[in-house]
Amino acid sequence: MSSVQPGTHKLLTVLGLTFGIAVAVGNTIGAGILRSPGTIAEHLPEFWPFMAVWVVGGLYALLGTNAVAELATMLPRSGGQYVFVRHGLGDYPGFIVGWSDWLSTCGTTAAVAIVLGEYMVGLFPELRTHQVVALLVVGILTAIQWAGVRWGGGAQTATSLIKGVVLILFIAACFVLGNRNPAASVLVEDREGSLLIAFILSLQAVIYTYDGWTAPVYFSEEIREPGKVIPRAMFGGLFAVMAIYILINVGFAAVVPIPTLAGKNLAVGAVAQTLFGYHGDTVVRGLMVLALLSTVNSSILMAPRVIFAMASDRLFWRHATQVNRGGTPDVALMISTVVAAIFIVSGTFEEVIGKLAFFFVANYALSFTSLFVLRRRAPDAPRPWRAWGHPWTTGLALLGSVAFMLAAIGADPRNSLWAVGLLFLSYPAYLLIKRN
Repeated sequence: MSSVQPGTHKLLTVLGLTFGIAVAVGNTIGAGILRSPGTIAEHLPEFWPFMAVWVVGGLYALLGTNAVAELATMLPRSGGQYVFVRHGLGDYPGFIVGWSDWLSTCGTTAAVAIVLGEYMVGLFPELRTHQVVALLVVGILTAIQWAGVRWGGGAQTATSLIKGVVLILFIAACFVLGNRNPAASVLVEDREGSLLIAFILSLQAVIYTYDGWTAPVYFSEEIREPGKVIPRAMFGGLFAVMAIYILINVGFAAVVPIPTLAGKNLAVGAVAQTLFGYHGDTVVRGLMVLALLSTVNSSILMAPRVIFAMASDRLFWRHATQVNRGGTPDVALMISTVVAAIFIVSGTFEEVIGKLAFFFVANYALSFTSLFVLRRRAPDAPRPWRAWGHPWTTGLALLGSVAFMLAAIGADPRNSLWAVGLLFLSYPAYLLIKRN
């Protein structure tokens, strides 16, 4: 367990399976599923390849969940993937994972809050400034979490439940009001390039959309019976996400032909316009606000746990280990919220996320590598969950991560070079923090 500074409280072990599934679903399902079908339809305009890429993306996430569940139950500490990588590969790799994960999570808080603010202003023009709305949303959710982990967990469960209900109602509307056979063939112009390349490009977008299934491991030492609950929460959350993703895409295809979605920045907008006509825009804006609220809350919950764990291992300012009576790492929460607010006000979150996107799958790759190392180094350590099919399943997940990382470098060489530069600069910073 994490150590805390004298005179402070400890993290409270009060969270359960419902919270674990809620934070997995809330953190994973965001704007991606409502936006990315347009990008994927551009590459794969036929129904079966279009649907297959969502299934394959889910299987990749399933392989990752299988591996990470073992690490999380073996090392039940709050803090996310930083905990596994530091334990398996050492302080410096852990430092890289922790800092990149924390900053990108703060950036995600800002990015999602800004989008939520834009849709809120669309619904209520008198609000005028989306940045102010974003700051208010982040501030209110931070205040709820400051009250204690039970309050923060309750807010996550409530907002994720609202999101799930709203999405299920929208899916039902697609099937009830749509008048198409989803799998009906549509005349498509000859595709330029191979189906394999189109599939790989689509898979990149799908994997980004599935990102978030690791959310329960950020709260490992706050979850009751982590050996049982964490795997159930991760797999339960992922299966729920897969079901919603597949159903919502089939629902889209029941309303409009898939080629109609191609190139649309907001695929759900085209579907809502067909279903609800003049009121489609209002439906979409309301849907986005309700869907994004739980995503903002989960990011605000997760970010402090990363630097709390790093501070406990002397890789961050030691006062970030302070925990209030409600079980919230309050100093870490305040630091994370301030950073997110700076990103909102300055508008730099896109740059931050773009430069740290290189580490997105790299962190997964390091986690999977840690499993191989810890299986060899600590073969007799308690493992309430053992990764099924290891080393083959873990190896396949690792190969997929490396391939995806190489593809990301090819797709965005400029930001990838920035990331490599940040990697070199991180070592002197690491030495300075260790020395102090």
